[in-house]
Amino acid sequence: MHEVFTYILTGVVLILFLYIFWKVLKKVIVNSVVGLFLLFLFKFAFQLPIPINLATIGVTAVFGLAGVGSLLILSLSGMLTPP
Repeated sequence: MHEVFTYILTGVVLILFLYIFWKVLKKVIVNSVVGLFLLFLFKFAFQLPIPINLATIGVTAVFGLAGVGSLLILSLSGMLTPP
């Protein structure tokens, strides 16, 4: 009887952990996709001098909208130069 309770409790904790992990991961993925969309929008629609390379895509994919904002500030202040 004690083992069954342990298995049920372990299952409930695992399901709760996976649920919370999925909610956080979904927000991160949405933030990254929106950030990448804005990066390309700023580059091609508004003709801002933001270089599109592995570093800028990596920053945007990891940090999302905050990464795009940082790249935009660096670009407009002249610290981020296109190749």
